Amino acid sequence: MLKRWWDLFIGILIGLVCTGLILLVSKPKSGTAILLRPPPTPAPVVVNIDGAVQVPGVYSLPLDSRVMDAVELAGGFKEDAQQGSVNLAAPVEDGSHIYIPFRRITEGVSTSEEATSYGLSDTGEIVRLVNINQASLEELIALPGIGPVTAEKIIAYREQSGFTRIEDIQLVAGIGPATYEKIKDYLTVGE
Repeated sequence: MLKRWWDLFIGILIGLVCTGLILLVSKPKSGTAILLRPPPTPAPVVVNIDGAVQVPGVYSLPLDSRVMDAVELAGGFKEDAQQGSVNLAAPVEDGSHIYIPFRRITEGVSTSEEATSYGLSDTGEIVRLVNINQASLEELIALPGIGPVTAEKIIAYREQSGFTRIEDIQLVAGIGPATYEKIKDYLTVGE
């Protein structure tokens, strides 16, 4: 009889343990629920483009757009646009101003004045470009990090060889990669 009571006691004990485990496992987790939302849609980039484009104005572009995308949205270049003075592959930033300069065809203007054009720096700022194949000594000295001696070396090099691309300025003695990085946004070799 004792064995019977003992079996009954073990059975009840096992039943209570199983019931407790079932309740413990089926109990909802405490805490707050997390609401999963889709990632926000990136806002478009808004730019102002004017100058030698067909339809100047303010345009919205996708996030990873380039200057060329803005030009296309503005109807493309006008006939007298100076396309070579703007980096069309530069990424556009929200709120930036893009100016496409006009070609100047005037008589009686000095070579140095004809070479004046404008472009965009890496930061989106409009900068005056210096044509290193035609610039005067004073214009070269105005470049960041270029003094009178280096400006004279640039003139001597261009009279001897000329520049076919802006990177060629690093062939001038005294202009290394660090100086080139400072001045590259301000340089052009003309069209």
